[in-house]
Amino acid sequence: MPDNKYTLITGASSGLGKEFAIQCARKGMNIILIALPGSRLQSVAESLELEYHIHVKVFEFDLSDSDILKQQLQIITRNHDINFLINNAGIGGTSSITHTSLERIDDIIMLNVRGTVLLTHLLIPHLLKHPQSYIMNIASMAAFTPIAYKTVYPASKAFISSFFLGLKEELAGTGLSVSVIYPGPIMTNSHTSRRIISQGLKGKMGLLSTPDIAHIALKGTLAGHPVIIPGLMNKINHVLMQLLPLSFRMRIVSREVKKEIPYSLSV
Repeated sequence: MPDNKYTLITGASSGLGKEFAIQCARKGMNIILIALPGSRLQSVAESLELEYHIHVKVFEFDLSDSDILKQQLQIITRNHDINFLINNAGIGGTSSITHTSLERIDDIIMLNVRGTVLLTHLLIPHLLKHPQSYIMNIASMAAFTPIAYKTVYPASKAFISSFFLGLKEELAGTGLSVSVIYPGPIMTNSHTSRRIISQGLKGKMGLLSTPDIAHIALKGTLAGHPVIIPGLMNKINHVLMQLLPLSFRMRIVSREVKKEIPYSLSV
């Protein structure tokens, strides 16, 4: 039978977030799923409860709306005991800065940066109540290098990397472990798949399945590893890229990313 502790997962309706929900349920964890309204999370919750005999709670709201976030977190923490936070929600896109709307730029910053930090800040006091608790944060290999035609997205993931690794050090010795995950390309939907395929062999280097990424991320986080780069090719690529001068590294990566533009959603 499940206990009364919960794992909270953001961006849980599809892709990596949904896979985290499945694998956490398989481990016997109760789950709180958060996604945007209209994400049909309830069907996911019912399926997980039926198959794994755990408790699943669903909350649909916009994490980038700070007032709603505070209101919903009060309800969640009043009724549920959270010992694991998975910050998975995030958005990006590929386009030149002159063709990127101000609204899109604001959306990326508000969700990837502001919403993630506010959610974490609100939950830390509750996580610290446990002898052992965890925060997992999904960054990206893009966090390691500034990239043209994405600009805001890798900057937001670099922020996530810096913020949470700093938080890891600040919370050392408290029992609250913080991990940052740096996945490579993920084929989460048809649009991202077309962008990855458009880059040819280089785009597919380091490509792992969503279940594999989730498995590696969960295993590393529960083991207390602060930095987790899923996949051998991604680890090798990271080491090799750090040996290159920054200007050369940016040029190489940006040239490949530019190929994604015809396959990207309007931003």
